[in-house]
Amino acid sequence: MDFIQPRNQAVEARKFREAQRIQQSFLAGREKRTLIWLAARTPAWINSDHLTLLGLVSMAGAGLGYWWSHSHRLGLLLVIVCLALNWLGDSLDGTLARFRDHSRPRYGFYVDHIVDAFSALFLLGGMALSGYMSPAIALGLLVAYLMLSVEVYLASYTLGDFKISYFKMGPTELRLLLALGNLALYFWKSTVHIAGRVHRLFDVGGTMGITGMLLILVISAVHNTVRLYRQEPIPTGNKVGKPGGPVIGRRDAGLPPSPPTALARR
Repeated sequence: MDFIQPRNQAVEARKFREAQRIQQSFLAGREKRTLIWLAARTPAWINSDHLTLLGLVSMAGAGLGYWWSHSHRLGLLLVIVCLALNWLGDSLDGTLARFRDHSRPRYGFYVDHIVDAFSALFLLGGMALSGYMSPAIALGLLVAYLMLSVEVYLASYTLGDFKISYFKMGPTELRLLLALGNLALYFWKSTVHIAGRVHRLFDVGGTMGITGMLLILVISAVHNTVRLYRQEPIPTGNKVGKPGGPVIGRRDAGLPPSPPTALARR
């Protein structure tokens, strides 16, 4: 049983490195001050898990609101209420944990982003059933969102940078744009004329969203790949002795040649 103690010590020594949050959206400063103000006044019986659950349930409610809007336009107003509750739960949970010094970095990172994935599914599923957005556009938005999410999470792990906003647009700004779109549908009309053709308003917005997310994905993937390549260039060979010594191959070093199977895996 002596081998258990070194293993436990190794696990303890390998601490989780929390990625640096990069939030540079238009409303980031005001939002941060508002969240700290709310955290200081949140009742003690409410913790971050309650807020995370609120964010998930409210986004499921937004999806149901869009589904209901297919038969009754009041569903569009219900979505706006649910988006506000989602902002409260999704944004305040982490702030509350940090304010109370109750941070759980690994748990929080995992749970928050699993919840985000389900929230996107609920929201875009409801939009696909609403009649205000074609199912193909809704599916395209979901795929583009999940692909961009994968890029963000990989960058968080490999580079330590967790980027929340792009081009001054973050989750809060996107919620506001969606709420404005709902108001336009409720008080105005659901279609627009472009190049002499009639298009659904949300199809146009969704197409712009897909294009924007894919563009961000490509730019970020190229930038981060170059950055990682510069940090970890291809080794030029095995060096012997002091740094700057001669570079030699495996045969010169008296080592057996690499097995063919190992070469084939590269």
